Amino acid sequence: MAPGPISIIRSTDVVRVVHSPADASLAADRLRPNGPVVMVPTMGALHDGHVSLIQRAHSLGASVVVSIFVNPLQFGDKADLAKYPSDIDRDLAACRDANVDLVWAPSVDHMYPSGFATRVTVSGVSEPYEGRHRPGHFDGVATVVTKLFSVIRPDVAVFGAKDFQQVAVIKRLAIDLGLPVTIDVAPTVRDHDGLALSSRNVRLDPLARTQALAIPRSLRAASSAWQSGVRGRGELEAIVTAELVDLDVDYVAVVDPSTLSERTNDTGSVVVLIAATVGDVRLIDNVVLG
Repeated sequence: MAPGPISIIRSTDVVRVVHSPADASLAADRLRPNGPVVMVPTMGALHDGHVSLIQRAHSLGASVVVSIFVNPLQFGDKADLAKYPSDIDRDLAACRDANVDLVWAPSVDHMYPSGFATRVTVSGVSEPYEGRHRPGHFDGVATVVTKLFSVIRPDVAVFGAKDFQQVAVIKRLAIDLGLPVTIDVAPTVRDHDGLALSSRNVRLDPLARTQALAIPRSLRAASSAWQSGVRGRGELEAIVTAELVDLDVDYVAVVDPSTLSERTNDTGSVVVLIAATVGDVRLIDNVVLG
């Protein structure tokens, strides 16, 4: 049987866009004969970090699908959701310039229709750090990613290393549910001053931007300490914390990169995780050592 028509699609001078899950699934299926389909899930407000993910996706497959959806389930604070930046026209132009094959931009009603009652929970790796400070956040992430994957059925999905714990949750999700998708992790992209690129950065005023530079500075201090032989968790956390005295710090943690648990010895690699608020903008960052 020949594939049916796509009812809600537009091919514009920007990029090819679909909205409903049914149309997204059909459009992705039409790309599949060309070779591996690679997905880049986003919440829009695209910046150079997202563009680097798209470029990486092109190197991993034949077709690239970008989703643009600000997921309300992962915002415990409705005010934070309301302040999240959005510019769909700019996002679509960026996708066009990056040669994206398909953009899926669903509405909240498309993703969570009336009566939607399902949540996906990944225990263990989701519980500390971001999970503790943002209750329900990773349930929202796991739920939306499961739905994105079930609709597009990508061969590969690309995520950024800046969201270290989120990547760990998604990897666990894919393994536990036996999802036929490879999770690829791209390096964090930083601005000229070292600050990790984030959609939230546009909300930093000049003073807050300057204060936020304490975060990458603290990670550089941890890297330098590691290179000089410092291995103790407490020592590394103290070095990082000392650089963050002017910020409202949620946590500084030096943990095992695979399990996010505290190390019981001073051998092997570690990841330094940071979450801190500058003004009213909450930022996260990390560095893997060893």
